[in-house]
Amino acid sequence: MEGMVQSEKAVKDSSVIDAQAQAARTQILVIEDDPHMQKVLQRIFREQGYAVIECGDGQAGLDAFRSGTPSAVILDLLLPNIFGRDLCKIMKAERPGVPVIVVSAINEVADKVLLLELGADDYVTKPFSPRELLARVQAALRRPQQQTAVAAAATCSFGECEIDFAKMSARRAGKPITLTAHEFKLLKYFVKNAERVLSREELLNEVWGYNCYPTTRTVDNQILKLRQKLELDAADPRHLQTVYGAGYRFVP
Repeated sequence: MEGMVQSEKAVKDSSVIDAQAQAARTQILVIEDDPHMQKVLQRIFREQGYAVIECGDGQAGLDAFRSGTPSAVILDLLLPNIFGRDLCKIMKAERPGVPVIVVSAINEVADKVLLLELGADDYVTKPFSPRELLARVQAALRRPQQQTAVAAAATCSFGECEIDFAKMSARRAGKPITLTAHEFKLLKYFVKNAERVLSREELLNEVWGYNCYPTTRTVDNQILKLRQKLELDAADPRHLQTVYGAGYRFVP
């Protein structure tokens, strides 16, 4: 019996060591100009064994992002040199697979929607619970692993459109069209769930990362923009269809 207990303890200890080693390999880039908030964020992640790199302005953050291999970015909005909103857009364009979690005192719905449309993976309002922030970052880190199957099908063709999700490029009738990082993310979710009716609530939860949101009009507005770019006739869509009273459906 004693040998069995010691064996179980050894397995548990091994699991803890593996988890700590995995966290140590995970690098969190914190871009925040407030020294006190820098220390708070550093403590939250280092206590969990994550490696943390701190930058106090937008340009330094961009340089660290380009020269390093961060697994996730914690981003303030009101930064010197490069505003957080512009930084988010640049980072998601260069490395769409790296989660960007915005941490800001700005609590306006319009700002949250804009940041999410630019590609931010989540938005946490200051003051925040350390446990909540940690949970959101860990969820964002898990997301790419859960979407591996989707990433394998990196290209998609329908109608006159050719989409390359890996390169974040899109063409319609052979001509390049511009999609935002969030439009690619939304379209990718539709492609993954082709022919299935998706409610607005599901799209908000799975694509925007919220299970509670001020208005489902956010989804409607984003889909309207996609239709205008991808459909032959946005008023009579063939691919991004409305299912009245239920949500939307993508038909290749």
